[in-house]
Amino acid sequence: MTETKTKPEVRASGIGYAVAGVLVVIALGAATRFLEQEVPQWAAGTPFAKVAKSIEFPVYAIALGLIGNFVLSKLALRDALARGFRTEFFIKTGLVLLGASINLKVLVTAAGPAIIQALLLITIVFGFTWWLGGVLKLEDKLRALLASAVSICGVSAAIAAAGAVQAKKEQLAYAASLVIVFALPSIFLLPWLADVLNLSDAVAGAWIGGNIDTTAAVAAAGAIAGEDALQIATIVKTTQNALIGVVAIALTAYFALKVERKSASQEGEAARPILFQFWERFPKFVLGFIAASIIGTLFLQLGGDKSAITTVNDLRTWFLIFAFVAIGLEFSLKGLREAGWRPIALFASATVVNIVVALGLAVVLFGSFQVS
Repeated sequence: MTETKTKPEVRASGIGYAVAGVLVVIALGAATRFLEQEVPQWAAGTPFAKVAKSIEFPVYAIALGLIGNFVLSKLALRDALARGFRTEFFIKTGLVLLGASINLKVLVTAAGPAIIQALLLITIVFGFTWWLGGVLKLEDKLRALLASAVSICGVSAAIAAAGAVQAKKEQLAYAASLVIVFALPSIFLLPWLADVLNLSDAVAGAWIGGNIDTTAAVAAAGAIAGEDALQIATIVKTTQNALIGVVAIALTAYFALKVERKSASQEGEAARPILFQFWERFPKFVLGFIAASIIGTLFLQLGGDKSAITTVNDLRTWFLIFAFVAIGLEFSLKGLREAGWRPIALFASATVVNIVVALGLAVVLFGSFQVS
C-alpha cells in the first residue's frame, strides 16, 4: 500500500529542499571567492599571470554554477533544489548594495567631458544595438539586455535591464556570458592599440573607460595603460555606471507603454491602466539602488568612515557571486538554441561600433585634457 504525504510533510519537504538549494549556492559562492583570490597567486610568475589577475568573479561563479547544474541534473536533484537558488533575490539585493558605491556627486564634480561622452556613447551604441537587433529579428527582451550590456557597463546593466523588461534567466545568462567573452581580450587589446595609435593618457583612459563593459576589466586595462589613464578610465566608467537606473526606468516605460500594450491589443486582451502597468513592471530595486547611492554619498560627505562603504561593497560582491552561481545552476539552453548566431553577431557588431564611437568621442572631448 502506497503512503501519501500529508500537506505539512510536503511543506516540510519543500522547505528542506529549498534550504538545501540555498546551501548549494553558498558553497559554490565560497568556492568562487576562493578561486578569485587564489588563482592569481597560483599563476604568479607564469605566462598566465596577467590573464589570471584579470578574470572576474562572474567567470568563476557562472562556471561553477554550470558544473553544479550538470552534476545535480545527473543526480536528478536540480529541479527539487531549484526553489533555493533564488536568483532574482540575490541579483536585486546585490544591485541595491551596488548603489552605495556609486557616488552621485560624480555627475556634478566629474569632468564635463566624461558626462558628455557617457550620454552620447550610451545613446549611440544602445540605439545601434537596438536597431540591429530588430533587423536580425531578435526577441525584444534579449536585445534590450544586449543593448544595455554593451552600451553601459556589462553584466550589471544587463541585470538591471532584465528586471525592467522581465527577461528570462536564460537570456540574462547568455548576455552575461557574451559580456565576459568580449571583455577579457579587450583588457589587453585596448591598451596595446592606445600605444600603437600614440594616444595621450587622457584619451586612452577615456577610450578604455567608455568601451570596456565591466568596471573590473576597465581597472585592469587602465592599470596596463598607466596611472593617469586609469584615473580618467575610472571617472568615465563610473559616470556611465551612474546611468544604470535611468536606462532601467526608460526600458520599463517602453515595455509597459508600448510593447506590452501592443501585445495585449493583438491578443484581444483589455489593456491595464498605464500607471498601474508601469508600476507593476517597474524594477522596484532601482529605487533601493538610488536610495543607497544617495545615502552612501551623504555618508562620505559628512565624514563617515570609508571602511563602512568597503564592507558594503564586499557584501554586494557576495550577493552578486550568489546570483551568478544561481544563474549557472538554473541555466538551460532551451529557448536559446533557436537564437543561433544572431545574438553573437549583434554583440560583436555593437562592440565594434562601441570601439569606434568611443575612440572618436575620446579624441574630441579629451584631446586637450590634461591629467592633473
